[in-house]
Amino acid sequence: MGRLVFFSFLSIFSFLITFSDVMIPQKQVMALPLSTDSRWIVDENGKRVKLACVNWVSHLEVMVAEGLSKQPMDGIAKRILSMGFNCVRLTWPVFLVTNDTLGSLTVRQSLQSHGLLEAISGFQANNPSIIDLSLLDVYQAVVSSIGKNNVMVILDNHISKPGWCCSNSDGNGFFGDQYFDPDLWITGLTRMARMFNGVPNVVGMSLRNELRGPKQNVNDWYSYMQKGAEAVHSANPDVIVILSGLNYDKDLSFLRNRPVNLKFSGKIVFEVHWYGFTDGEAWKNGNSNQVCGRVVDNMMRVSGYLLDQGWPLFVSEFGVDQRGTNVNDNRYLGCFLSVAAELDLDWALWTLVGSYYLREGVIGMNEYYGVLNFNWREVRNSTFLQLISAIQSPFRGIAFVTSSTSYKFLNLNLMLLILFNCFL
Repeated sequence: MGRLVFFSFLSIFSFLITFSDVMIPQKQVMALPLSTDSRWIVDENGKRVKLACVNWVSHLEVMVAEGLSKQPMDGIAKRILSMGFNCVRLTWPVFLVTNDTLGSLTVRQSLQSHGLLEAISGFQANNPSIIDLSLLDVYQAVVSSIGKNNVMVILDNHISKPGWCCSNSDGNGFFGDQYFDPDLWITGLTRMARMFNGVPNVVGMSLRNELRGPKQNVNDWYSYMQKGAEAVHSANPDVIVILSGLNYDKDLSFLRNRPVNLKFSGKIVFEVHWYGFTDGEAWKNGNSNQVCGRVVDNMMRVSGYLLDQGWPLFVSEFGVDQRGTNVNDNRYLGCFLSVAAELDLDWALWTLVGSYYLREGVIGMNEYYGVLNFNWREVRNSTFLQLISAIQSPFRGIAFVTSSTSYKFLNLNLMLLILFNCFL
């Protein structure tokens, strides 16, 4: 691939003039399970499968997939598919599968314990059949509903103790922290992998979200992440195993000269996170082209180089304030889209969630990064959805043939939005 050459906004203009029709996301016919071939994720027939995912949160204190008090489960799953996503990164906390007292709580009991009476009424109206099931049974029901709608699932271990993620001092950041017992973590990974062994639409497991904090170090990363990967593969050899980096999943630079040492191959993917706020207010205060060039150069140095080394790289979190009023996010988005298109990256949008049952002590918090609105009924920003539709289909890869319709990037109207660094 060589060194990434960043598209300036004028370069994007030229590119988009060449491919000026609206790209219609192509439905992929996949033969599961998935594996890897060099930097590509492929199906059982060796054909490229591009992950175009959305994050669905299920790791907060209630330990239930968000939104089920607002809309029927199957309706949410159908909406995910209708928006062009082919997979869900479904989060979970270690304690869900290692603490029998918590895991056996019913949805009703969990909501009652947090004083969420309105959410109980919402469940009774929208999902009455699951309100008295255990939290673990409901997690499995959500996976099943997603699968029935032909959408893949990546199980993401987001945290150990349920709650909002992430900070350096929350006790969940790195191996040995207050709530991050490595042995318990491996037990949780193993139980989750076994639970979904034989469930075809569960195609991957992400070992841990955003390792961080003062205890983080490279040697422990290799020791424990390799043990976790082996444990998952042993319990469920069908899933791809996704490894995150250090420093809030921004740094994979240590792998450049010291690859992972595992007993299996063809199943490893690395993940990275990239937001506008990752670089503070640089987008708002600086020249967009210069900031993008600097940020992308750094990204390629600390994680993107893995593509050249023949490893798949999954941007498992990116996202913006869907209200369109955040200048920093708007300018970052143009850069992200151009890079995601040029590298044809696999990705997962943060987030599906329109609102939370309970987040950081606030009942019913609105999630402005959510692609759905507060009531989970409508898309929060249809223009944003059009923008990301341009990168939902693969442009290239193993056994992939580009058609005249699938390699259309953005139409002229959307191009202008990127050129002026806003999407409203």
